[in-house]
Amino acid sequence: MNKKITTSLVASILIATTTLQAKEYQLSPITVTSATKTEQSIKDVTSNIDVITAEEIEERHYKTVAEALNTIPGISIASNGGIGQPTSIYLRGMDSNKTLVLIDGIRYNDPTGLNGANFEHIMMGNVERIEVIKGAQSSVWGADASGGVINIITKNAQEGTHASVGIEYGSFDTKRVNATISHKNNNFDARLNLSRIDADGFTAIAPREKDVNDFEDDGYKNTSADLKLGYNFDENNRISGSYGIIDAKTDYDNQVYDAFWSIDPIASANSKARVKIKNSYSNINYENINSFATTNIYANRSTFKREYSDNTMPKYNGSVHEYGIKSTIPYLNNSSFITVGADYKKFEHKNDLRKKYNSKAIYLTNNNKFNNDNTILTESLRFDSYDKFDNKTTGKIGIKQYIIDDLSVSSNYGTGYNVPTIYQLFELAGSWGTVGNENLQPEKTKGYDVQLAYKGFSATYFDTKINNMIGWGNGYENIEGNSKIKGVELAYKKDVMEDLFLNLSYTHLSAKDTENERLLNRPNDKVGFGIDYYGISKLHLNINGEYIGDRVSPDFVDYTKAAKTGNYTLWNTGVNYEINKNLNAYLRIDNITDKNYQVVDGYATASRSAYVGIKASF
Repeated sequence: MNKKITTSLVASILIATTTLQAKEYQLSPITVTSATKTEQSIKDVTSNIDVITAEEIEERHYKTVAEALNTIPGISIASNGGIGQPTSIYLRGMDSNKTLVLIDGIRYNDPTGLNGANFEHIMMGNVERIEVIKGAQSSVWGADASGGVINIITKNAQEGTHASVGIEYGSFDTKRVNATISHKNNNFDARLNLSRIDADGFTAIAPREKDVNDFEDDGYKNTSADLKLGYNFDENNRISGSYGIIDAKTDYDNQVYDAFWSIDPIASANSKARVKIKNSYSNINYENINSFATTNIYANRSTFKREYSDNTMPKYNGSVHEYGIKSTIPYLNNSSFITVGADYKKFEHKNDLRKKYNSKAIYLTNNNKFNNDNTILTESLRFDSYDKFDNKTTGKIGIKQYIIDDLSVSSNYGTGYNVPTIYQLFELAGSWGTVGNENLQPEKTKGYDVQLAYKGFSATYFDTKINNMIGWGNGYENIEGNSKIKGVELAYKKDVMEDLFLNLSYTHLSAKDTENERLLNRPNDKVGFGIDYYGISKLHLNINGEYIGDRVSPDFVDYTKAAKTGNYTLWNTGVNYEINKNLNAYLRIDNITDKNYQVVDGYATASRSAYVGIKASF
């Protein structure tokens, strides 16, 4: 196998922290779009950013976006069971609904729910890369971005006509199929991807002292499709569009209450219910490039539908419509640029509640490079006007200084805010009665970070304060005072010898509410590790895993108490084999020590599991 190809996985990851590897392996530098709404080389971005590259996705064979995100320092995952069960992402300790999730720039945060984006249903079959921008980004993206931004970028058509098909089978009778066809010429490009996953799964609810095999399985089915089309009128004008749909069915365990309103864990684990999901995201974009500016005029739409077989739960039917224009104007011999834009968004719940609100915004970001491109300065300012909430101005400033070629220091300070969801404002939670609170106000956030990076090593300190955080009391309510989240992230990614690459990370987190009590589901300490070996022709071997330190979650039976769920280590392994240039096979084994653990108290996790797959490209 060609050395340039066999090392591309780790080399691409290393580019995220150093340009040395890009030169050594002659790979194209990674560019990102989410930090300033403008395409930039990652080395020119002041924000703390991690990129999960196409090479890593191809080699690690992640099933879901959540699996991939779990490898990033500063991110932890909490799931209520196996694949397809509700999943939350904590970015630097911030709740899922404080992180804006985009699919090709289209908002995917569900306004009818609590957890922001439905991470559990986003499969990896068509993902090109994932950009994770940490820290308050409201000055660039508005509300929902007070914790950061996760931009999931799907694959584009490549020159010529291409097709591929992949098949996987594994534990819990999991079957996965992915097929793609694409075409691109000078004027036109199109790409269609179809994926299907079908799994018997395992029980979602399992009391800690019980064997998961004693309960019924909770299955999952997901059919996803993505279509991209583009037409170039000439070299300066292009129109493009995309449409994606996720159609999923999840079996789940309904919580069963006894006469004293405490949960019966055995009855809950053997109960049977199903939720049907149908989400979509679409976009149309016109782009004009001239000697003065690059301008985009766009319309985005995302829809969210949930229907429960349990008659005590209402139907959910939400949507987000967004219309906008932005221009990027370079100046000072293209060493600097200004991005200016405006957008309008409408958030709506169409079914039982029939509630909605909207916002209008203008924003500006300026980026400068000085001192032979060794000093980078970025400032962002945004004004949002909601019809239901007070107007809000947010700002951000970041600086990065290259001391020598591979040694840099950067720092960012930003303000953010997070508006309540329609669910939190108005929800009539089935037989539970009214839990919404129309008087809720947006949360306000202030935070900063400082990072030192040298070659494959980086060390980051972050500190965030959340004022008026929305919590649960007598229904949803704003909690007076500041909740405080701070921590340290360490990462090391380096080739330690020929054909052997090491990937280490450590995150320490302190997340406290206004009463100085720990915020739930966030581990105090997390260690990630991985070793990749390419020394055998046509073969790639990987061992990876994580250690999760002390963590508490709500006690499954008594929600007024906290239960400990951390202090465990997981090991995984994978083998990739190139049969020929068009055919690849792989084997992946998760939890190879068959560790019995829980992330959320009372909810099961996967035992040792194995998956084998093959992919053909034409």
